[in-house]
Amino acid sequence: MSVPVDATPGHFIVLEGGEGAGKTTQWDRLAAALRGLGHDVVAVREPGGTPIGDALRALLLDPASQLEARTEALLFAASRAQLVHDVIAPARARGALVLVDRFLLSTYAYQGAGRGLPLEGLRAANALATAGQAPDLTLLLTVPEPVAASRLAQRGGADRLERAGADFHARVGAAFHDALDAAWQARHPEVGPVVRIDADADLDVVTARCIAALVARWPQRFADAASAQLPQRHAPHV
Repeated sequence: MSVPVDATPGHFIVLEGGEGAGKTTQWDRLAAALRGLGHDVVAVREPGGTPIGDALRALLLDPASQLEARTEALLFAASRAQLVHDVIAPARARGALVLVDRFLLSTYAYQGAGRGLPLEGLRAANALATAGQAPDLTLLLTVPEPVAASRLAQRGGADRLERAGADFHARVGAAFHDALDAAWQARHPEVGPVVRIDADADLDVVTARCIAALVARWPQRFADAASAQLPQRHAPHV
C-alpha cells in the first residue's frame, strides 16, 4: 500500500500537451491507477475545477466567444486563482496528490507563443493568481503532428482554441518543445520541472510511462505504483 497521506507532503502534478496528445485521457487513467493503490488523489482540469472555473471554461472554449487575447489570458488566470484557493492549496496541505489537466505551461504556450502576449505579463498575472503555488512536476505528452491531427479528426466538435488555426498550433507546439530544455526550465521556476512523455503508443504503455516518471521523481512514495495493474479504460485520446 502507499505511504499514508498524512506522513508525506502533497505533490502537485500537471499533465500538459498539445491538442490530440492524449493528455486528458492519461490524466484520467493516472488518477484512477493511483487511487487504486490507496493514494488520496484530487484530479481537476484547467480552466475549471470549481463552479466559477467551470463557468469560465464554458466561455473560454465556446467557439462563439469573441475574446481579445488579453481578456482570454486574464480569464484563464481568474479560473486558476479560484482553483488554487479552493482546491489545490488545501489538497496539498493535507498531503494529497493533485493532478491538474493543464496549468501555467499552457498559458505560456497558448496565450504567450500562440497569441503573442509577453511572458512577463503572463508571469505577473500567474503570480497573483497562484500566490506562489507551482507544480512539483509537469508531464508533457508529445505525439507526431499527423497522429495528433488524426485523433482530433476522429474526436470532432472542435472548441474555440482547437479552431485557432495551423500557424497558431505550430507556435504552441514550438513553445512546448522549448519547455523541455533544462535552461528554459531554470529561467522559469514558476513552471517547475518538465518531463517529456512519448504518447504515441498504446494507452496502457503511455500510462506506464507517466507512472515511471513519478517513480523516478519520488521513488519512496510511488514504489507501489511501479508494478501497478493499470485500469482498463477506453476513453478517446484528448
